[in-house]
Amino acid sequence: MLRDKNAEVVLTNKNYLAEVKTRNHFLVIDEPVSSGGDDNGPTPVEYLLTAIGGCVSITLRMYAERKGWDVGKITVNVSQKEESTCEGIKKWLVEDISFEKEITEDQKKRLLVIAGKCPVAKMIKGETKMESKII
Repeated sequence: MLRDKNAEVVLTNKNYLAEVKTRNHFLVIDEPVSSGGDDNGPTPVEYLLTAIGGCVSITLRMYAERKGWDVGKITVNVSQKEESTCEGIKKWLVEDISFEKEITEDQKKRLLVIAGKCPVAKMIKGETKMESKII
């Protein structure tokens, strides 16, 4: 069964302001003033970090509920790090995951494995094929 998920992004004539429609939701993307934008919304990278954090937290909540674990609020802080090396700029992502309620060491180990199974995290780890075309 083929299922599509879609986001239509239209870059306006206002610097880097993009208007997005996905399902019944409207969003904006922009760049900060320091990068030539008007700072009307998050950057594409900020949306990616948000998507990862949202997906990981939802995946963890679903798993914890199935196990009957009360973990309370789940906080996922995702950040992009970069370092200048002799080969150029190296970038990577860091996820800091915390739970409002105390969890055991065994729960921590299992939840860390489950966090890696989030569909968005799997996409950016290169497990999703991407086709690009100009129409």
